[in-house]
Amino acid sequence: MMIHRRFYQKIKDALDRQAAVALIGPRQVGKTTLALEIAKNTDALYLDLEAREERDKLHDPALFLKGYEDRLVILDEIHRVPELFQTLRGLIDQGRRRGRRTGRFLILGSASIDLLRQSGESLAGRIEYVDMGPFDTLEIGSSDEQALMKLWVRGGFPDSYLARREPDSVAFRRNFIRTYLERDVPQFGPRIPAETLERLWTMLAHSQGTMLNASRLASALSVTAPTVTSYIDLLVDLLLVRRLPPFHANTGKRLVKSPKVYVRDSGLVHTLLGIEDYHQLAGHPVVGSSWEGFVIENILAVAPERTKANFYRTAVGAEIDLVLELPGEQGLWAIEIKRGLTSSPSRGFYHAREDIQPARSFVVYAGEDRYPITKEVEAIGVQDILQEIAKLTH
Repeated sequence: MMIHRRFYQKIKDALDRQAAVALIGPRQVGKTTLALEIAKNTDALYLDLEAREERDKLHDPALFLKGYEDRLVILDEIHRVPELFQTLRGLIDQGRRRGRRTGRFLILGSASIDLLRQSGESLAGRIEYVDMGPFDTLEIGSSDEQALMKLWVRGGFPDSYLARREPDSVAFRRNFIRTYLERDVPQFGPRIPAETLERLWTMLAHSQGTMLNASRLASALSVTAPTVTSYIDLLVDLLLVRRLPPFHANTGKRLVKSPKVYVRDSGLVHTLLGIEDYHQLAGHPVVGSSWEGFVIENILAVAPERTKANFYRTAVGAEIDLVLELPGEQGLWAIEIKRGLTSSPSRGFYHAREDIQPARSFVVYAGEDRYPITKEVEAIGVQDILQEIAKLTH
């Protein structure tokens, strides 16, 4: 099984800085595989809190965990025992008084909703967060077009991408969706009919990359717009959907105010829409917006911490697919995304560039060559733009 080597190092570095580290990501993204690799190499104690026998060990958590104060303790699916956070705070503070300041606990969670709230209340100043997503093109270790297309069609969840056959990959994604609808959503959120949420999830896949219209979705689902918004909030908290906010600049132009919405993993987009392979995808209306979402997720997976991501659009059609507000002195990067092998951006892209004056501008396309389109705009492939952005973190 491939593991996320980049995240492995990020976790190790974070444990060297902080007493507790929270590794957050959707189910089946490889968090447990990565944690077990860390446990093997550091003699850590691993507890899977989904297992009753493991939870029973924590009947008196302070007493049990004090026996492992010299070892890293990995707590998987901690949302099962949310009362642990207060205990962890006390143990961390005791350890600090004894000179043990770092590397005490690695906490794994499948959603930000509970984990961030609980740890934010109890472990402020004692915890660092690492957000872990599916595989991106840098992690699969291949830059050829076939590997890129496979990652796009199947998505980046390890069991989906690494499946031996296409039907096995599709079956994994179908089961993944069913598990979330039948088990995880009731566990994390309010009681939402699984059929209603599946319809909403599918509708979001159909409208991939379009601006959110909660009223239209609500009408189709026979619920209110605030109810739809709350359902989308839950899918965002479960790290399954991304709301990309509009970029606001003092340009004097009338700007759109609604966010764009993406189902984050391209493989899930395709499964929700009944698309099973590249040939079906190539002829489907969602193909362009699926590619756009795929490229955006890959870019944001390698972007430096504190990067702000937006899109830019005016009422008269000036538009940039992705505006990165990078930390430090890097400034704004404007990124247009094209699915084909041609890289000519629209006139609206050039008008939008004039509005926001980015430091660098790229057109990311499906080819591999890198070349200037104009003096200010460069054509670049997916692998190269990721490498360009990844350099900024070093």
